[in-house]
Amino acid sequence: MDSFNPCLDCGICCTHFRISFYWGEADDAPGGFVPAAMTEKLNPFMRCMKGSNDANRRCSALEGTLGQQVSCSIYENRPTPCREFPVYFDDGTPNPKCDELRAKINLPPLPNPHPSRVIVAAADPAAEVFTA
Repeated sequence: MDSFNPCLDCGICCTHFRISFYWGEADDAPGGFVPAAMTEKLNPFMRCMKGSNDANRRCSALEGTLGQQVSCSIYENRPTPCREFPVYFDDGTPNPKCDELRAKINLPPLPNPHPSRVIVAAADPAAEVFTA
């Protein structure tokens, strides 16, 4: 998908979801990587990113202006929910939840990077069908 990153002009997911994850991902646990100072305890086993559990949600790691230019201050150390939320699915189609959230801040739907490619669900995950 070249260098296009629709997240850099959006950021709405960082203000919509409570970003909860297993406490062991925080850097005050052995092998953890999420800055613990940017998290809050939910229960003995779970934490969330500060700001994402507030009434007016905004993850404490989100920098910039929503819908214009944003970035994650801990991108390399972001928690699992952030790593696993797909902007595009494995087959290259845009995530409809992203489009739904983007519409709330008047951003256009995600472009389909491969409009002429259709991925066929088959025993061979690399099987692809190209249409004209």
